[in-house]
Amino acid sequence: MRKTIIEPFKIKVVEPLAMKSRLEREAILQAAHFNLFLVKSEDVTFDFLTDSGTTAMSAAQWAGMMVADESYAGSRSFHRFKDAVTEITGYDHVIPTHQGRAAERLLFGVTIRPGMKVPSNNHFDTTRANIEASGAEAVDLVIAEGKIPENLHPFKGNIDLVRLEAFCEEHQGKIPLGMLTITNNTGGGQPVSLENIKGAARIYRKFGIPFILDACRFAENSYFIKIREAGQSTRTVADIAHETFEQADGCMMCAKKDALVNIGGFIALKNSTWVQELRNQLILTEGFPTYGGLAARDLEAIAIGLQEVLQEDYLRYRVATSAYMAKRLNEMGVPTVQPAGGHAVYIDAKKFLPHIPPSEFPGQALACEMYLQDGVRSCEIGSVMFKEAAKMELVRLAFPRRVYTQSHFDYILEGMEELSSRKEFLRGYQIVDAPPFLRHFTAKFAPLDDIPRKAGTFTVRRPAVLDQ
Repeated sequence: MRKTIIEPFKIKVVEPLAMKSRLEREAILQAAHFNLFLVKSEDVTFDFLTDSGTTAMSAAQWAGMMVADESYAGSRSFHRFKDAVTEITGYDHVIPTHQGRAAERLLFGVTIRPGMKVPSNNHFDTTRANIEASGAEAVDLVIAEGKIPENLHPFKGNIDLVRLEAFCEEHQGKIPLGMLTITNNTGGGQPVSLENIKGAARIYRKFGIPFILDACRFAENSYFIKIREAGQSTRTVADIAHETFEQADGCMMCAKKDALVNIGGFIALKNSTWVQELRNQLILTEGFPTYGGLAARDLEAIAIGLQEVLQEDYLRYRVATSAYMAKRLNEMGVPTVQPAGGHAVYIDAKKFLPHIPPSEFPGQALACEMYLQDGVRSCEIGSVMFKEAAKMELVRLAFPRRVYTQSHFDYILEGMEELSSRKEFLRGYQIVDAPPFLRHFTAKFAPLDDIPRKAGTFTVRRPAVLDQ
């Protein structure tokens, strides 16, 4: 088997990378209050902050955008979009939104009341925030293996079915809907097995609880089922995806992930119970039901992207890239969540920086240093993002789809090897200002001074040759 990963596409349009020196990046980071969300994209060389909306769209998608029907009502582009969603999910009722969190806000606004509880494997940041903003509780019931970064369980995104059944029994009448996130982003981009999805569906049906999938990475999850779950290897990814959706009563999707677009999302449902109220709220806040806050050209791009994402050559390359990065990082002593997920590599910052306690945000410390090292923008997923609910202290390198090449990844790996050699000199951070919800987006940080400093950590400069 060949070791070299090749991109299953050729590059048609290019964009220059920002090539800043370390000295310049130090000033930029300080001006951004040590929060990478506040750094301008023009000051970032490799942007792994998120894989959401950062995809390079295909020639077919751009061509589709040119023939879009921008009619306010009844657009033919909406019907192409709706048909594409229904073909994959089997759901007849499709409600477009401008992105995933709009879908969350709409669905939870219609279904959730204060004091209710919503179980899942792990809720991601916007999902949790929208549930909590409704006065309800987001409850995580991921399997025990999913909380141990080095554990090699092939489906660490699975929900604990024993705990789920007990939870549903205990809180009957207080659960408006049950969820599963596929893949499980918070837990390291880990997949959920088809067997587990079916098990969750049986429990939710037993207690009469509607089952909703957070399906923004459904294709990656389906590919993992194909390559990791017994009895699934001969099936197509499209077939596995269809069976996955069959188990649930509906889904929410941020199309900015596995629909390979820069904006968009939707709610799709089997039956019409909530549909009229959802559409009423959509008209109030997003737009008419046949555009839902999107331009028709975006609906066209989503329809095409939902087909392209199921191409197995693309998914094979996508998953291989994450596996390659995780393997190389591990070889140089950088611990990652195992096994590698689909859309990202998650570095275990707690294990990598044991001298920085969670209260001093080791993930934030590592993310800042990676930016200083090579202009890599990543995302802390730990005590900054989830406060006391954090189970791990991770740094996520989320890889935009069809954007970077293997030479880019190899360059970053060289920088990580250098960073690793001086990791004991990194110091923690404190939060000096933050909002009550989703604080990681806008919080301001300050570095702590109780850990010895070394060259390149704001006071002592590295040799000039390294600043080029």
